[in-house]
Amino acid sequence: MQKPLLAVLVSSALFSLNAQAADLVQVYKQALANDATYASARAALAAGQERTAQGRSQLLPTVGLSGTALKNSGDQTDRIKGLSGDTDNYSHTMQLQLTQPLFRWANWENYQQGKLSTAAAEAVFAQAQQDVILRVSQAYFDVLTAQDNLTATQAQKAATTEQLASAKRNFEVGTQTITDTHEAQAAYDLVVAQEFAAQNDLEVKRTALQQIIGQAPGALAPLRTGVTVASPQPATLEPWVSAAEEQNYGVTGAKLNVEIAKREISKQRAGHMPTLDLVAQKTRNSVSGASLANNNAIGVTWSIPIFNGFAVTSKVRESIALEDKARNDLEASRRQAAQTARQAFLGVNSGLAQVKALEAAEVSSKSALESNKLGYQVGVRINIDVLNAQRQLYTTQKDLSKARYDTIMNGLRLKSAAGSLREEDLEPINALLDH
Repeated sequence: MQKPLLAVLVSSALFSLNAQAADLVQVYKQALANDATYASARAALAAGQERTAQGRSQLLPTVGLSGTALKNSGDQTDRIKGLSGDTDNYSHTMQLQLTQPLFRWANWENYQQGKLSTAAAEAVFAQAQQDVILRVSQAYFDVLTAQDNLTATQAQKAATTEQLASAKRNFEVGTQTITDTHEAQAAYDLVVAQEFAAQNDLEVKRTALQQIIGQAPGALAPLRTGVTVASPQPATLEPWVSAAEEQNYGVTGAKLNVEIAKREISKQRAGHMPTLDLVAQKTRNSVSGASLANNNAIGVTWSIPIFNGFAVTSKVRESIALEDKARNDLEASRRQAAQTARQAFLGVNSGLAQVKALEAAEVSSKSALESNKLGYQVGVRINIDVLNAQRQLYTTQKDLSKARYDTIMNGLRLKSAAGSLREEDLEPINALLDH
């Protein structure tokens, strides 16, 4: 009765460990809640959204209340009557004024720039949303890659240990030379060193993921064995490049910057234009508590600039140069987005071909290892042949896993370059994980 109970407890423990393994979507949600870079982008968006309100405020009326309270001290002498006396009193002035801009071209351009700046902030935040998907996915698969490397190294270490023990036994009975033992010992020492390096690399990759999600990552769900990575749709390059040149968020932001630069030229030229404001005010003056005068006024004020030392002309030239810079930045962004799309598209397709080739190589490596083991038992293969076959198999398996991870990441980068990467795109990848 005790053995079945023990088996149940062990099985329950293993199931609990697997149930606690976090998948890609769960890790992504942790990043949304804790990633400092994403939080910074969210705060920048909130700040950028205020630009529209700030620009609109320059088109709306302003109301102000001002006043003075003074104590006046002096004396007065009447030479005819021969009288003199103090003239101390208190004076109070209060003014309520409303100003409504009627024509201020610079203010109108500021408002338009504010709307464009808000749109640019939204484009930057959308890019940050895509970046967090890429960073989380890359860090997640980096950890899986490091785990695969460590697992393969430890498996190779176990096999090498067995081969070393076998070589020592065969040398003792005289069926093998000391050379076989030395070769097995050298292979064992090498794999021990590789194990230390793999353990360190895994810790580094886990720390990188921790930096994004804000806490030490637990167990991660690995890819299921033999999964098939989907090819990009559409399957041709041109639609992806076209989408990248028009829909990439970096390109969108650069387009908005060009429009902002155009508005800046018009705003600076407004320095040569007249301004016109509607003004309404109510004024009240009193001295020592006695009301002396109340005045109500309404009208317009205007101003015409005549000469300002060529400052406006210089600022216009500066704005034109900055607009030219913005256009060149836009072209550079388009070219970069197109190049990124090309690289990612080629990466996906070459990755799919590489996965297919490595799957065939894995089958061949397994057959080669079995053949070498059998040949070693019958004496037609030596110990180093088995070790090399084992090393070849583990290397192929590591390369196969890495090729799958790289293909998945290139697929995400391709969608990001085209401006179409969304949180929902993680769901098909999550379905490939062993939950």
